Order: sequence, then structure tokens, then C-alpha cells
Amino acid sequence: MKRTIIKIDEDKCTGCGNCVTGCHEGALQIIDGKARMISDLFCDGLGACIGECPVDAIELIEREAEPYDEIKVMDLISPKGENTVIAHLKHLKDHNEIELFNQGINYIKQHNLPINISSLMETKTPQHDPKDHQCGCPGSAAKEFKKTESTSTSAVDAPSELQQWPVQLHLLSPMAGYFKSADVLLAADCLAFSMGNFHSKLLKGKTLAIACPKLDSNQESYIEKLKAMIDDSKINTLTVAIMEVPCCGGLTRLAKLAAAQATRKIPIKEIVVSLQGEVLREEWI
Repeated sequence: MKRTIIKIDEDKCTGCGNCVTGCHEGALQIIDGKARMISDLFCDGLGACIGECPVDAIELIEREAEPYDEIKVMDLISPKGENTVIAHLKHLKDHNEIELFNQGINYIKQHNLPINISSLMETKTPQHDPKDHQCGCPGSAAKEFKKTESTSTSAVDAPSELQQWPVQLHLLSPMAGYFKSADVLLAADCLAFSMGNFHSKLLKGKTLAIACPKLDSNQESYIEKLKAMIDDSKINTLTVAIMEVPCCGGLTRLAKLAAAQATRKIPIKEIVVSLQGEVLREEWI
């Protein structure tokens, strides 16, 4: 499958080992004086090692890779002690990878490990320091927003219905926790600017991905990501919202191609919006 994973520029790498200590999952080792990825299974694709590299030799890319395996990671790191396990689980929780976090917690309980998890079970939302670049670009760090019901009827006071970050399809991991069994909205990135009630009418209750079929060049990657959402994250439905302009139809085409290649079958709806923000057509395809 294709997923986000790290790439090391060996020409830049000095073998300092900072990334190895920054990778609590044990995916990196220093071999022959260079940092090496020892297994795709252990790389969570969240990029903690990037901020530890003093020579900018590590980047996140999307490529064919084995699925990340939390149980095998726990098998690997649990002998390293409580501090390593706690740091690993905190890393997952800070990125809202709650399903993987819960797998780790269950592993500790099932194996009766002498690890104090009480600090990890606090429900407060982690606070992110905007100066903290430990996970690469702060603007692409995954976040999930908890929504509260609002009784406001004013457009000025209407709350955002966005449930997660990032939203650009090329930045999204199809394996992120917020895609699990979700209703997904794939929207043309111009659409929300024309549609005044985009949040209340289209976005509410959905996980969002936005893209431009005309300007974005990595369309094969988009098909692979949508396919992974269907087969691996097992999304419930996919709604494609596009503008009436001809080039926007490419987004529907990408969704259909991904659905055709996927093993699972899910309902797909197309919504076409005018340049003035009016819904012109809405149908299951």
C-alpha cells in the first residue's frame, strides 16, 4: 500500500544519531555510519525524527510501504523500558492517532507491563507550542477537533464544522484515525469560497479532503489515497462536491477510479455547485 513514510538523504546524513533517539518506535538505526530505516512496519509516518535532524536529511514522502503495525512496535520497544513506551504513546496521542494509542494501552494491560499509564489517560487536549517543529511542518501536523452542538442561527456566529487538520489531500494520510469508518467529503478547493453555507450544508458530520483536479499534479497518488480510505480505513460513504466548471469533473473521475480499484464497495454521491454557491445537482453515482 502507499502511505506516508520517511526518506533519508544519505548524502546529507552525518550519522549523528539524533533521529534514532527521536524515533521511539525503533524504526531507525545507525548502520555503516548512516541513519537507516530498518522496517516500514515500525515507521508511523508522523515525522518526530525530522525535527531531530540538524542537517535536514529527513523528509516525509508517500511511497509503497508495509502497513504500520502497532503491536509489533510494542513488541520491539517494551523491553526498552517505561520512558520509551510512554514517549511513544504520547507521540501517538498528540497526533490524535487514538486507535493506535488504544492498541498500545491494551498491549500494556494484556501483557501486565509495569508501566504507569495514568498520565496518558488524561482527557485534556494536548497543547502544541507553535515554536515546536519536532514533527516537521507545524501546519501539516494532524489534529482532530471535538465539536459541540450550537443553537446559533446567525451566519456570523455559525461554528466551524471542520473535524480535523490537515485538509489538503496531498497532506492527508488515508490511515489517520479520523478516516476510520467516516463519512468523507472530497471537495474542490474553490468550492467553500463560493458556497456561504458550505459548513452547515455539506461539511457537518464529515471528514474533509480538498483537492484541485486541474492544478494538482499527483493524481495517481490521490487515487491510491482514496482507495486506501475505502479498503483500509473502511470509510462509510464518499461525497464528491465540485463546481460547475468542466475541469472540476476530474475530481469525480478520480473518485470513480479509486472506487473501481478498491475491493470494498461504498456509496458515492456527487454534488455540483454553481459559481454563485447554489447546489445545481445532487445524486448518487
